[in-house]
Amino acid sequence: MTRGRRQPGSLVVVGTGIKLVAHATSEAIFWLRRAEKLFHLLTDTAAEAWIQRLNPSAISLADCYAQGKSREKSYRDMTDRILTAVRGGYQVCAAFYGHPGVFADTPHQAIRRARREGFSARMLPGISSEDCLFADLGVDPGLHGCQSFEATDFLASRRRFDPTSALILWQVGVLGEPSVRPDMRCRPERLQFLKQVLCRHYPMRHTVFLYEAAQFPICDPIIKRVPLGQLGRQALLPMTTLYIPPKASRATDSRIARWLNEK
Repeated sequence: MTRGRRQPGSLVVVGTGIKLVAHATSEAIFWLRRAEKLFHLLTDTAAEAWIQRLNPSAISLADCYAQGKSREKSYRDMTDRILTAVRGGYQVCAAFYGHPGVFADTPHQAIRRARREGFSARMLPGISSEDCLFADLGVDPGLHGCQSFEATDFLASRRRFDPTSALILWQVGVLGEPSVRPDMRCRPERLQFLKQVLCRHYPMRHTVFLYEAAQFPICDPIIKRVPLGQLGRQALLPMTTLYIPPKASRATDSRIARWLNEK
């Protein structure tokens, strides 16, 4: 028998954080349990099993990826699947690894489209890889500033940046990859090119960090310090992030500092 619809559909997008269970907020768990339709895109089977126990309606969006299929098409297919359930009158929750609004197109697309069509839609924050990086590397982004770019876009768009502020390059482990393929690792020639670009702004001996946040409470993060000149020789996994500490800061403009203190 078809269930009658008492109210229009709605959408809540949540982040599950980085560490399994440990990073999920009580607010996120509330909506994961309450959803009539629950979609998720996570990084491991343990997280999927945990969500399935919370809500048996949970459905993975991972099958929207396919070798040779563009990431943009995959994201559109995920969004379409979520919106179909919302239009069907269901209270929908979509869960994503980390923070759902950070380096994730589908959550933003789904919320924008749902709102345009008159549905209630909102996003709840989650603990991101950046949050973990600041904690694990002991970085205070307020000290010298912090710049954050997706690695492929950083190169292709020739992004301008200040080397006296910290620089974070995300998804460097899948640099230049338009789709998914087996055994995804950053191709050495691409990493070598990235190193050459960065060496225009930093000395070869400048220390950089290859970082991967811990996904389980019993694990430690992966942190590898290397001189920038050796970056092209590294074997990077898809989840690797590159953190580049700032060079020596430029001198403060004493006239501006004096004027600010007087105001």
